[in-house]
Amino acid sequence: MECWTGRHDPEANSLRWHQKIQPVQPDSPPGIALLGFPCDAGVQRNQGRRGAALGPQALRQQLGNLPWLQTAPLYECGDILCEQDNLEQAQADLADHLAQLLNQGHLPILLGGGHEIAFGSWSGLAKHLGASPDKPRIGIINFDAHFDLRDPHCQPTSSGTPFAQIAEVCTHHQWKFQYACLGVSRMSNTPALFARAKTLGAYFEEDLQMTLWHLPELHQRLQDFINQCDHLYLTIDLDVFPAAQAPGVSAPAARGVSLEVIEPLLIQIRDSGKLRLMDLAELNPGLDIDAHTARLGARLIHQMTLNPAANESSITEQ
Repeated sequence: MECWTGRHDPEANSLRWHQKIQPVQPDSPPGIALLGFPCDAGVQRNQGRRGAALGPQALRQQLGNLPWLQTAPLYECGDILCEQDNLEQAQADLADHLAQLLNQGHLPILLGGGHEIAFGSWSGLAKHLGASPDKPRIGIINFDAHFDLRDPHCQPTSSGTPFAQIAEVCTHHQWKFQYACLGVSRMSNTPALFARAKTLGAYFEEDLQMTLWHLPELHQRLQDFINQCDHLYLTIDLDVFPAAQAPGVSAPAARGVSLEVIEPLLIQIRDSGKLRLMDLAELNPGLDIDAHTARLGARLIHQMTLNPAANESSITEQ
């Protein structure tokens, strides 16, 4: 809890995140549960630049001073650590801890770490929903310049393989693999990855098509995807944003998708009533410039935890 610091304003109704957050307890009422995954073993395996393990702490520091506009309780749940290169055990530990939070009725917000967080995040949600007699329709919405569908049988599992791993688990359980990847760059994915995405039936949007001009069509296609799902897992890789907005990532985007396009889509997801889990990946504070990327990540988390009525700039009111 020591990183949760910030200013104290004398005026009434001026509380900030650092004044509202409290350690989670087994009997805590349902609320927003922040859980860190300070791991970049998967980034290293994927030949990326290490440093994302420092992301959770940087996000907490930026969140701490934001004004508290939410109504649900806010909990700190600590970190799930990856010892040395034991990524698989860390992902399993993350899934177990996450399933417990979901069982207690919390909305978990996971702070990465590399995008290897995604396999642990989805596995925790699947474990939580797996007790149901019906096959859960889990929709994965990934804002990312990369598909992260590399074949885990041709290389070690990494930050580049999580959604291919999830597809395999879905096949094993005879669940439908429902994957949307928004912001894909032709410069960052091989033809093999595009082919795998099509084979798996993924819905994707390329960065060239994610502009304000295309926003009405993007809303409609995203809604079509949401309508096919009962539960949503949202994952945001910060390298989907332009390098000018998010310089502190392992693989900065030459083009990317701007915040003014992505944020209305995030609000649409938030307001769907189906969001069960969110994580944020690939913040690398050592590569950041004046905390631009950390501030962006904190804004996204803040936006996704607001009540729909609290956001006066939602797409339905524009």
